[in-house]
Amino acid sequence: MDNSEVYVGLDIGTTSIKALVCENVKGQIRVIGVGVEPAAGMSRGVIVDIDKTARAISSAIAQAEEKSNIDIKEVIVGLPANYLQMQRVHGMITIANNGQSREIVDQDVLDLAREALTQSIPPERTVIDLVPTEFTVDGFDGIKDPRGMVGVRLEMKGTLYTGPKTIVHNAKKAIQQAGYTVRDFVVTPIATGFNLLNDGEQDFGTLVIDLGGGQTTTSIIHDHQLKYSYVDPEGGQYITKDISTVLNTSLKNAEQLKRDHGFADSTQADDDVQIDVTVVGQDKPVQYSEKYLSEVIEARIRQIFDRIARQLDRINAPELPGGVILIGGVAALPGIRALAKQYFSGNVKVFVPEQMGIRHPRFAISYALALYEDRLSGIDRLIKQVVQEADFGKTTPDTNAGNREPQSQRSIEDSNNSVQKRTNQEQTTKKKDGSFSSKFKSLFNNLFD
Repeated sequence: MDNSEVYVGLDIGTTSIKALVCENVKGQIRVIGVGVEPAAGMSRGVIVDIDKTARAISSAIAQAEEKSNIDIKEVIVGLPANYLQMQRVHGMITIANNGQSREIVDQDVLDLAREALTQSIPPERTVIDLVPTEFTVDGFDGIKDPRGMVGVRLEMKGTLYTGPKTIVHNAKKAIQQAGYTVRDFVVTPIATGFNLLNDGEQDFGTLVIDLGGGQTTTSIIHDHQLKYSYVDPEGGQYITKDISTVLNTSLKNAEQLKRDHGFADSTQADDDVQIDVTVVGQDKPVQYSEKYLSEVIEARIRQIFDRIARQLDRINAPELPGGVILIGGVAALPGIRALAKQYFSGNVKVFVPEQMGIRHPRFAISYALALYEDRLSGIDRLIKQVVQEADFGKTTPDTNAGNREPQSQRSIEDSNNSVQKRTNQEQTTKKKDGSFSSKFKSLFNNLFD
């Protein structure tokens, strides 16, 4: 089968690795294969043993290959938001030929993106993504795609996402060792926020909480951008360990008890339902009530939600019209919505993919990764090309170098200062009324590192 329209999303989680094969059929994404393998060599979303992780990746993709009848060669890889930094960038180039305006082409966008990336990045960090927010042609702003327009000066504003080189290198190495190549690296909150939320949720603001096995990632999506991300170091693994410790049973049994009988909200569990638990050192199973088991689960989830809520309070995050979206394996626990509503305002819902065979919150990331790659626009793909050059040290000859004069803001501080100056000017002309819009301005102007 020709797999030019096939996308393989690879979610390398702490407890499991999911490989999802999706095919674009007449503009619609269809899942045609899935592979799930217990993770190995992972700790809190980060690869710590490349060999073990490579074997697990190979097994997960092999399962997906068998079910989809596709020979997989490349994958779209989700990167955790651990130590993610976001920076505003601004690039500008002159595209005139002998002082005369001309039509903007792909090469101009490539050169502009390179100029936007011309800044000092610490040696221990690497560029993961560059997301343009708008282009400006000769002072006319708000442009999404400047190609085909005529102008003299081209500018771009965007958000630069960087992460530790170690995380990116280890992921790339493990995938190569498994026998595959990386088609694209995507920060998981970007993939989920841009593709699992509808247009209104992305525009007005939504909180996405990924309740994973090794950690919990909270992201704010607003104005179709990732504006904030917070990683809590606890996840489903900690719930399993709590059950194992309190009930004195093995981790394997604890995980099964959590999946089969656990509730996130213990008030929804039945105190009269008794569960046989294999206890270490006992010849016969010991009975515990479903409610007691759920109280153990609820205690850990409350700790996680409480820390997230306090973190949001610390940054003065306003109530988001889009509410809260829960994804990840822990989000499948009954009663999770009711518990989340005690900590977060607005509507709360659990995202479950509608595709047959993956109707579970744990497949949200791998599904979003495939959607992300499929929905990239022509401009996005050009920017991605430059990001990959920056990441892998590639160079592309500039055939029009003699016809333009690069003029970028080479210091992120300059860009931030100009944005802050405009914000201050706006604030002097507008009365402070504590409105939702004002809160967002004050919040997001200070979130970028």
